[in-house]
Amino acid sequence: MPGYLVKHEHITVAGLASLHIRSLLDRQQYADPLGEAEAVGISSAAWPLFGLLWPSGLHLAAAAAIRPVRAGERILEIGCGLALASLISHRRGADVTASDCHPLAGSFLLENLRLNGLLPLPYCHGDWAISDPDAPAEAGPASPHGSSLHGRFGLIMGSDVLYERDEAGVLPQFIARHATAAGEVMIIDPNRGNRSAFNRRMAALGYGLQETIIKDPEGPGGAYSGRLLHFRREGLAPSVLQEIHGSHSTGH
Repeated sequence: MPGYLVKHEHITVAGLASLHIRSLLDRQQYADPLGEAEAVGISSAAWPLFGLLWPSGLHLAAAAAIRPVRAGERILEIGCGLALASLISHRRGADVTASDCHPLAGSFLLENLRLNGLLPLPYCHGDWAISDPDAPAEAGPASPHGSSLHGRFGLIMGSDVLYERDEAGVLPQFIARHATAAGEVMIIDPNRGNRSAFNRRMAALGYGLQETIIKDPEGPGGAYSGRLLHFRREGLAPSVLQEIHGSHSTGH
């Protein structure tokens, strides 16, 4: 027994064929017998968060589902958790790498790839404070622990990644290290208080911002309100707002 309980759901995003997703049963799950999570700063309260389906993750997957697949573009999902957006992009033919710092994220990704009959996709251990964009790109197929993150990407995407105050600007600096010169960044944020500081730091790095307000009154976890933050280094107005609704469902 792994020490935690799981459940299985079929998730439909943006009208695409459903994905069979294995996730943790609930937020009460915890199993860190070797102290691997504690060693990277993951508390017992935060331990199960990677393994749950969150509304922001569903909205990121919906954004990934309608984004054109571009030849030669590398995509990185940061703080991937269950990597739903990566799985959607991978199934559509995109070159995507998933990354997280949780010691079980890689093994859950492996199992969800297997459940959906998908080919392997790269998985890296994502430590925002320690990474080398100039190291050789050696990321292999998903493995339980993953290799160190390296290289640059044309799109960096993530959801629920602004959950802590980042006074040192670690995440924007990480993005600057790993984005290509013309790279884009897509972040789904459930209107957390840290968004404004993150936006200012991204602006200081030369990124323009387009904000899309998301209102989903009938989301799977109840009413949801958040924003899609879409950053580019040129060609965007400081803030362009529109309202969209979710296009996903869950089933057993």
